[in-house]
Amino acid sequence: MSGPAGATPHASSRAAVLDVIRAAGTISRVGLVNATGFTGATISTVVRRLIDDGLVLETGRAESTGGKRRVLLQLNQSSRFAVGVHLDHAGITYVLTNLGGSVVARMSRAGVGTDDPPVVVARMATEVDALIEGAGIDRGRVLGLGLVAPGPMNQTSGMRLVPPAMRHWDDFPLDRELQSATRLPVVLDNDATAAALGEHWSGDVGGTPTFAAIYMGTGIGAGLMVNGITFRGASGNAGEIGHVCLDADGPECWCGARGCTEVLAGPGAVVEAARADPAVARAAGLATGPAERPRRLADFAAVTRAALRGEPGARALLERSARNLAVAARTLANVMDLEQMVLTGPSLAIAGSIYLPVVQGELDRAFFARATHGVTVRLSRSAATAPAIGAAALVLQSELVPLREGLRLPDNLADAEPAAPSAPR
Repeated sequence: MSGPAGATPHASSRAAVLDVIRAAGTISRVGLVNATGFTGATISTVVRRLIDDGLVLETGRAESTGGKRRVLLQLNQSSRFAVGVHLDHAGITYVLTNLGGSVVARMSRAGVGTDDPPVVVARMATEVDALIEGAGIDRGRVLGLGLVAPGPMNQTSGMRLVPPAMRHWDDFPLDRELQSATRLPVVLDNDATAAALGEHWSGDVGGTPTFAAIYMGTGIGAGLMVNGITFRGASGNAGEIGHVCLDADGPECWCGARGCTEVLAGPGAVVEAARADPAVARAAGLATGPAERPRRLADFAAVTRAALRGEPGARALLERSARNLAVAARTLANVMDLEQMVLTGPSLAIAGSIYLPVVQGELDRAFFARATHGVTVRLSRSAATAPAIGAAALVLQSELVPLREGLRLPDNLADAEPAAPSAPR
């Protein structure tokens, strides 16, 4: 499984059936026939094998519609697990999720800093072992490890991490080295893309098959889901709204362009402006002068806390950032004709209450297709750990339910057959 994650066809009818059960929550065999188009005999055979493998459970019966009540099926959440790791200069986040994507263990550790990649990989392997052992999970039930990091991605050389703070990771074969160190299959992806997949896998976006996850950590990006398929583009770098130009004559961005969303609205821009304003710096407890890169997320949190306490200068800086992010989000919504957006990532976990109304207001006011439909914006329930959760979902999807392009899961799966809570099996 090592290498860049991609949307691949279902390997078998088993994968398709398991994916429908996951999406539905609970569903009967008849419901599976209707959802997949497979014959009753095929569904019976596949379901029996999934039950024998411990992946699916029979869980009571549906309410009667006049005939025999149908037996309902659901994932056996504790049958398999996956590790998700978000690698960033500011910190490394680890999660262990069950088959349904729910987090059963998590921890955060120091970021990559200036350490050499082999040193960081050795540390990560030790920390992954501690995560699994601390949760009391049999390692044999761990399917693999998903690793996500800031882009851009280079799919021919494993992964290429080239934001300025991580230039010493250029072309390091991270997937191979981490797989060797952890003895787990490794799958790689962009952190914003993983965050979108995590929202989809956990069901937090409801039945919406097409949406964008607007991501802000130390940088800005977006993950795109189209008809239930993660859209990655030709090289895995789709959704880079952090490098949409908002001002052609604006400040230079590390990517080489000028006036990018990230250089105008990112946490680094907010912190630099705060440090340059003595009143804001004092209110937030910041030292004046240039920010040290490892502290930018912590400093952004300090500015946010000052804004939430009512410091007007701090509030103004965040609202300016939010307006720039909102314009980039509107651009993405116009291009993709979206109906839903999710705000996620460590920075929006901190400041989401300030950004959400600004982004929603921009879309309500100026989204091109607003006369036909609106765009709903919400804050992720797991914004702080979304990339790591999505990284684990990459493993679950690639190992168990790789999707076929164009698959549309029925919108009404979850409520087609309401369970009778007290019904015997």
